[in-house]
Amino acid sequence: MAGIVGTHLVAQVGFIVKDVEAAKKKWAEFLGLEIPPTQPIGAYETTQTVYQGQPAPEAYCWMAFFDVGPGLQLELIQPNDKPSTWRSFLDEHGEGIHHVAFQVKDSKACVARAEAAGLKLVQHGVYGDGSGEYNYLDAPDLKCVVELLESYNR
Repeated sequence: MAGIVGTHLVAQVGFIVKDVEAAKKKWAEFLGLEIPPTQPIGAYETTQTVYQGQPAPEAYCWMAFFDVGPGLQLELIQPNDKPSTWRSFLDEHGEGIHHVAFQVKDSKACVARAEAAGLKLVQHGVYGDGSGEYNYLDAPDLKCVVELLESYNR
């Protein structure tokens, strides 16, 4: 059974943090892994971030990724102070688990099915390198945000 988004395999767990540099050092020590580089989300000209249905050119974050298993990442996200799902989460809940992500094909169809099931698209955009897209859906019944990731074939 594939469920609403076509997969049950978790690809990523994302954490919102106040300081990505400090958080990645703590996680690296805990996991026994190298400290990963910090990556900016990228320029709005590429990301085309939309938050709450409106263009969000000032929404920005810094990220660090840990590969922790076959097909599974931990993502640390430090938002700037402009409106975004990341900033909203930090302001409302403090640091902590923000999302559970799934790698999907045909994200538009997956988003439509998720919305039909009661989830609400709150933010979406293109990866900073243009190789894919992300879609954040508010999922109150699941007690988190669900992220749908789609990597484009090049």
